[in-house]
Amino acid sequence: MKKALFLDRDGVINIDHGYVGKIEDFEFVDGILDFIKSAQKKGYLPIIVTNQSGIGRGYYSLEDFEKLTDWMLKKMRQAGIEIDRSHVFHCPHSPDAGCNCRKPMPGMLLEAKQHFNIDMKNSWMIGDKQSDIEAAKNAGVGHTYLTEKNRKLDEKELYGF
Repeated sequence: MKKALFLDRDGVINIDHGYVGKIEDFEFVDGILDFIKSAQKKGYLPIIVTNQSGIGRGYYSLEDFEKLTDWMLKKMRQAGIEIDRSHVFHCPHSPDAGCNCRKPMPGMLLEAKQHFNIDMKNSWMIGDKQSDIEAAKNAGVGHTYLTEKNRKLDEKELYGF
């Protein structure tokens, strides 16, 4: 079984400008690529779990999201991170859809667990909203960290990481 580093996207991986759906609006949070690369060297599989209600609300299309995701993953690979599209789970639904994938529901994390045979107890979730942390706990993730939106992560603050 693999241990995972679950990451929210907006506010953790990229600056959250509100409904980021286009490449020109995407800006990596300072230091996040180095953080993910370091985690991967420690044996963590990076998994992105992101609510994307902008799709359900009609602010941008699924095609826009996929184009941006491909670009983001290319930049991550250029930084030395081993990651591909299978490592990204998203919920395209609006908050009132009642789905099981929108955080705080655990659907995306449980799907990743099944797909990658993840050891949830020894995995981490890093998010900038309480719903990220609740989703992780609902999925049985052993370690969580609630960071401030758009803030550089410091491994020293993640006790036991």
